[in-house]
Amino acid sequence: MDIKEITILGGYDKFGNPERVRELTIKKGEILGVVGPTGSGKSNLISDIEQLAQGDTISKRRILVNGEVPPVEMRRDPRKRRIAQLSQNMHFLADMTVEEFLLMHAKSRGIEKDGIVDKVIKLANKLTGEPIDKDCPLTILSGGQSRSLMVADIAVISDSPIVLIDEIENAGIKKHEALELLAGHGKIVLVITHDPVLALITDRRVVMKNGGMKEVIETTEEEKEVSRRLGEIDNWMLMLREKVRHGERLTLKELELFC
Repeated sequence: MDIKEITILGGYDKFGNPERVRELTIKKGEILGVVGPTGSGKSNLISDIEQLAQGDTISKRRILVNGEVPPVEMRRDPRKRRIAQLSQNMHFLADMTVEEFLLMHAKSRGIEKDGIVDKVIKLANKLTGEPIDKDCPLTILSGGQSRSLMVADIAVISDSPIVLIDEIENAGIKKHEALELLAGHGKIVLVITHDPVLALITDRRVVMKNGGMKEVIETTEEEKEVSRRLGEIDNWMLMLREKVRHGERLTLKELELFC
């Protein structure tokens, strides 16, 4: 199935009140932010989408695919769900190299393997300050390297058209570039975040309160410019962190160069 859009049909908040947002459609290539205070129901919204809920979760929401109820096998068979999920607490456990993992994944997807490893690693290395080598064991990758590799893997190898991201603000990757990479490959991207860099790069953001969708805010061009400038600061901080990690000294000159 070519998934062009998903639609969230509103259910009820934690007090049993109907959600203010009754219908929300996200199209391929769009990035939707999910914002709200702790306990507002952000993760439950993402969980409803991951399960392709049909009124059978606590929120009573329903998820449509291309405007229709998804086939039963898409809900019950994980291989046919075609939804990828990235979280902040993610590490590899497989005892294999980066190259072996990527080749195995490409083979399982029936994708031509020539050059695929170099392509994924090249993209991943654009997102992290810690270069990834194809001979590197998966188990020694840092959190930032792991998430950078998975973002690139999802963009190039995975055929999952829906990507759910749960708070990657402290993941040690270039966040602007990561989201733009996924959206540029035609993915439907939903990202839970408290980070203004991520919240403002999205096309729209749904505001959660008391377990329900309260409102949808369109991101203005001014907000996107704010996000771009914050992203520059974010990448600068990432660079400084790598210098400290590798035992280099920092001086006021680095601060003066940025300012």
